[in-house]
Amino acid sequence: VQLVESGGGLVQAGGSLTLSCVASGSIFSINAMGWYRQAPGKQRELVATITSGGATNYADSVKGRFTISRDNAKNTMYLQMNSLKPEDTAVYYCNAELRQWRAGTYRYLTVWGQGTLVTVSS
Repeated sequence: VQLVESGGGLVQAGGSLTLSCVASGSIFSINAMGWYRQAPGKQRELVATITSGGATNYADSVKGRFTISRDNAKNTMYLQMNSLKPEDTAVYYCNAELRQWRAGTYRYLTVWGQGTLVTVSS
């Protein structure tokens, strides 16, 4: 199982970017998914999460600017980022809690992507 992020890049302050995260491999179902970020010299922090039913949660710093969504049929999650600020500069990681069906039993995994860099210039 792997998660692959895309959509990062360089953008001016006030601009927009959309990140995507695609899960692939032996997956029975995906429960919660989320976006996290890590800025240089800082700890990784939660950006937003979304359940399989579509319930969302956002960090206060991105509320009203970022929108998380997912397409369960495509095992894909998105992060629409608007009104970007220089302090949004970070490596963005996607995360998924999923189930596999192996040898007659469920196996629960937490998987991380490799990250995609978002740089916001002032």
